[in-house]
Amino acid sequence: QVQLAESGGGLVQAGGSLRLSCAASGRTFSNYRMGWFRQTPGKEREFVTAISWTSGRTYYADSVKGRFTISRDSAKNTVYLQMNSLKPEDTAVYYCAATYGGAETVVLPSTYHYWGQGTQVTVSS
Repeated sequence: QVQLAESGGGLVQAGGSLRLSCAASGRTFSNYRMGWFRQTPGKEREFVTAISWTSGRTYYADSVKGRFTISRDSAKNTVYLQMNSLKPEDTAVYYCAATYGGAETVVLPSTYHYWGQGTQVTVSS
């Protein structure tokens, strides 16, 4: 059974940092892309970033480029999201997800096959 378990969310002041973790289990993810999405009440789930598990190629939304960094640790089967210079508009529930779809669809939540339960990130002004 595939499981993605996020952790590391919390409350932080604007300008601060948080690191989210996504522990993956239940299968081999070597041919997958791992993504982070976020969602606020009443809005659609929004692409944040993704990484190819095999090549390490990364993808970022314009809104987080230069502030967020995605990485993976193959030995631990874990993906990380380092978030720096956080802004109040980064407040959301953050979800980890996995897809074996192509790079051309990496920003589309509908193409992801597995999802975590989400972790709340709140940035105060």
